[in-house]
Amino acid sequence: MGVTTFCDEYTSPITPSRIFKASIVDSHNLIPKLLPQAIKNIEITQGDGGAGSIKQINFAEGSPLKCVKYRVDELDEKTLTYCYTLVEGDALAEKLEKITYEVKLEESGDGGSVSKVTSKYYTAGEFSLKEEEVKAGKERVLGMYKAVEAFLIHNPDAYV
Repeated sequence: MGVTTFCDEYTSPITPSRIFKASIVDSHNLIPKLLPQAIKNIEITQGDGGAGSIKQINFAEGSPLKCVKYRVDELDEKTLTYCYTLVEGDALAEKLEKITYEVKLEESGDGGSVSKVTSKYYTAGEFSLKEEEVKAGKERVLGMYKAVEAFLIHNPDAYV
């Protein structure tokens, strides 16, 4: 098993607490409403949405992926930290055992936020992962993030 790590940063004009509440804490409600063409629903199949919970994302018809399951490892609204592990689904295929994500939101100097994301891909066997192979997944996640950001810009009283 090998581990390939990627670190990314995204900036937003939205405060860290608002983007955290909308894109992470309430993602199972908000994301399917904002992106029905991509996400059919997000179910909490075990737990209450906090640490230890299991969530399943069911993708819309026509998507290259059918579903993925992930475990919430940490959800801290005080430190704006979110860690989760993709444990099952089409995104893993035969080449990956799991993918872990650590998300930390911080204030930027201009009243917005900086989202720091570390993703670790645990490969099965001798398979070696290349960054271009995870590019599509990163683009989907960034698309969801941007959809939430646009919603919050247009709805300044939401998630305050």
